Amino acid sequence: MRALIFLLVLSFPVLAREPLAQRIAHTDPSQYRLSKAVHDGAGELNYMTLLDQRALDTNLQFLHRGVLLPKSGIGHHFHNSCEEMFVILDGEAEFTIDGRTSLLKGPAGAPSRMGHSHAIYNPTSKPVEWMNINVTAMRGTYDAFNLGDPRVGVALDPIPVFMFMRLDRALLRPSAAMGGGKGIVQYRRALDTNVFRTAWAYVDHLLIPPAASAGPQMHREVAEFYYVMNGQGTVTVSAQGSPPETVAIRSGDAIPIQLADVHSFENTGGEPLEFLIVGVSRDSNKRVDVVDVTGGRRGGN
Repeated sequence: MRALIFLLVLSFPVLAREPLAQRIAHTDPSQYRLSKAVHDGAGELNYMTLLDQRALDTNLQFLHRGVLLPKSGIGHHFHNSCEEMFVILDGEAEFTIDGRTSLLKGPAGAPSRMGHSHAIYNPTSKPVEWMNINVTAMRGTYDAFNLGDPRVGVALDPIPVFMFMRLDRALLRPSAAMGGGKGIVQYRRALDTNVFRTAWAYVDHLLIPPAASAGPQMHREVAEFYYVMNGQGTVTVSAQGSPPETVAIRSGDAIPIQLADVHSFENTGGEPLEFLIVGVSRDSNKRVDVVDVTGGRRGGN
């Protein structure tokens, strides 16, 4: 009887999960809310929460998606119990890390390690598509210390003196039959485990051409979310002890993948299906594992 109760307890989270279609978040500009002087920054920011701290089994705090309005930004501030990364998907913006500022052209992002400071500012006359990813050292703990500095009109370093990533398709490398999928996909690890100080494990960039797919994979130590940068397709997820679910996905969707979820993706459209992938480990030891169900490995630079 005790063993039966133990098995029921283990299976409860899977049984209690919402259907996959309800777990996938959709970018919807009509749901954006206007925020002024964010962290004492300039101007205004329109954004929504796509994923919150309940989305993954691990310590993702949130995924925000929105727009940096012209001459607007997020002021200079510290996080001491979490780390964060601003990402721009188009245009250009001035990124600040630890008081040094450089102009980056999107799609690009710059991580701010726990205990360091950062800011972002849109100096242009056009809105910039933006997202913010936050991972905490302890689940549910978030802090911020504002410096009262909007970082407007500051000196720029022509070469950034901080870590950053470019989500440039030209940097991707071919991977045949990834996970036993169809065709040749393009893949790159944009930020590796040693970039981070929390259990944030990596940031990957994946592009699946039309009629191709990334076959089933699973991770026992890392939960993930996939953000669809471009294109459309399907995702299939099978939680332990549950039948697979297949749902249509499109640009702007965020798909949470829990620990030990078997997951695969297929491009069903006429243009490349492109993903930003964030992995968050079970703990800060960052045991980044990939168990490929049918072969073909993802990982590394």
